[in-house]
Amino acid sequence: MKLSFTLNGEEVEVAAETGALLVDLIRDLGLTGTKEACGVGVCGLCTVLVDDLPVSSCLYLAACVDGADVWTVEGLARREPGLIQAFAEHEGMQCGICTPGQVVAAAALARENPGATEAEIREHQAGNLCRCTGYQTIAASVEAYLAAR
Repeated sequence: MKLSFTLNGEEVEVAAETGALLVDLIRDLGLTGTKEACGVGVCGLCTVLVDDLPVSSCLYLAACVDGADVWTVEGLARREPGLIQAFAEHEGMQCGICTPGQVVAAAALARENPGATEAEIREHQAGNLCRCTGYQTIAASVEAYLAAR
């Protein structure tokens, strides 16, 4: 099937197999920031924005993005550079595996609730698993980003 959508601000037309998953389509397009780990939508590593809503791209059918606006961590790094800077300055990443999903989720939070409290940040980011940071530095990174906007 042929799909037309916006990916990180640019129009894209691609052919995709019926049943193809968005995570695979994104990676086939050369964007490797979106990771797949659990394959069942619970770890958050594959989170991308579709029409500004966070989705688990490991469960999301590629066909569903036809006509949609899709943002990955690579696009958000350009669209919202202060977010990446906040993660770097506040050590919101250690091994980096969860970082793309954390960044995408934080970008969604910034649009949904720009005045989020620390508790709200922690609740929002809870869908993105991290085994390294203990979440303190992630919450601090998101809090700093929201404060700087």
